[in-house]
This record gives sequence, structure tokens and C-alpha cells, in this order.
Amino acid sequence: MPESREYPLLAVNRTSDGVVTVTLDDPDRRNAMTAPMTESWGRLMRDVAADSEARCLVVTGAGSAFCSGGDLGWIGAEPGAPVDRLRDKMLPFYRTWLSVRELSIPTVAAVNGAAVGAGACLALACDLRYAAGSAKFAVPFTRLGMHPGMAATWLLPEVAGIANARELLYTGRAVSGAEAVALGVYNRVFPDADFPQAVQRIAAEIAGTAPIAVKLTKEALVGAGHESFEAALRWEALAQPITMATEDLREGLAAQRDKRAPRFSGR
Repeated sequence: MPESREYPLLAVNRTSDGVVTVTLDDPDRRNAMTAPMTESWGRLMRDVAADSEARCLVVTGAGSAFCSGGDLGWIGAEPGAPVDRLRDKMLPFYRTWLSVRELSIPTVAAVNGAAVGAGACLALACDLRYAAGSAKFAVPFTRLGMHPGMAATWLLPEVAGIANARELLYTGRAVSGAEAVALGVYNRVFPDADFPQAVQRIAAEIAGTAPIAVKLTKEALVGAGHESFEAALRWEALAQPITMATEDLREGLAAQRDKRAPRFSGR
């Protein structure tokens, strides 16, 4: 499918294997989360959620940045506004961007450049994060004089652990490369020249697995996973039999027997 401009400030492309790639496309603003981009993002998330053919979502940025975060002009536009009015403004913004967490398909942040503030939180909200070697990650809210937002105080501990989250949120320092992987921020880092192709390969690998099994596995791993060992056993004793009754299981077994790649249908 050719690139779509149905969503202003987003470039959306879908391949035949069900990988949907969305590029935040406002490089002159370093892909800041302006009001028009936020509106486009909300519509796109609703459309992807309703798309039965979508199997993996990849989020990346145009130009040199992944996302520089919220529009600072918008954030500082009402210095004297009461707290309740600002809260009513921020909550819909948070929820729109974080609706990516509600998708039933795997989501991948392809962090091609700087991911800062709310942009870093968008990356954290995805299931997996891969980065170019030069990409920076920072949550510098306190350096700007504000409390963290967009669920940073939930998302960063979930991904990197509470000790690492404290350091990154207290200091606001930027990390990249091997350090970001060691902290748990990124799954892997690739050399800049290899980065786009590496992410495409991973997304295609995800899209090539059995959709029902993957969606149920994602549900099992929401948040930090199950509340207890027993809860995990009970979930798996339900979810695994569901997949054992699918056409995809029969296809997977046949493909293994025939030593070929499976062709899963999601049925």
C-alpha cells in the first residue's frame, strides 16, 4: 500500500504482511506532539485497533529525531491558568498518545533519533524498543521545572526498574547506546546504517507469527505480567487450549513437519 496522508503530520505505510509503520512526520519541529499531530494520532490508533489485518505496529520519526515531546509553546502558553484547567487539558493529551498501549497487536518503537520527555514516554509505551546507536533517550521534566507527565512515573519503572527510573527522572540526563540497553530502556541498539533494515526484519518476524497466539501472549504480559504464579497457570490453562483449537496451530504443525515457513491466517 502506498504511503497515506490521511493523517496530517503522520506518514502511514502498510506492507502485505500486516506491518503498519507510522512515522511522526514534522521534522522541522523535531516531531513535537502538537495539537494537530495529537488529533491524527488518536484517529490512527482507533483505525489500527479496528483493522483485523494489522499484525504489528512500528512507530518511528522523520528526520533526526524520534520525538522531542510535547509542544513547549503549547505547554507554556497559559502560565497563570488554574491547576484544574491544565489538568483537563493534559489528561486527554496523555490518553490519546498512550492509547497505543491498548492495541492488541505487538507495538515497536523504532527510535531513530532523540526521544525526549513525552516522546520518550511514547517509546516506553510500546511493547518493544529498538534504537539507532546515535539515538538519545531523556526524560528531562525536572530540568524544565515540571513534574514528569504522560505516565513517565509508571512507564519508566515498568521498563527499567525503580532504581534506574529514579536516577533518570531525578537527573534528567540523556542516555544512549549500550548504556540504554543496560538500563533496560531499549531491547537492542543497532548501528545507524543498519537500523531501518534491522527493525523491518524484527517487525516482519513478529507479523509472521500466529496472530491469536501473539495477542493472547501480549494480554498475558500486560504491565509486569500476572499477579501471581497461580494466576499465570490459570491464564495459560485457558489461553493455550484456545490456540490449540485454531487452524493456525494445524498450519504451524504442518509447516514444521514440511520444513517450510508457516502461513498463519489468524483463524
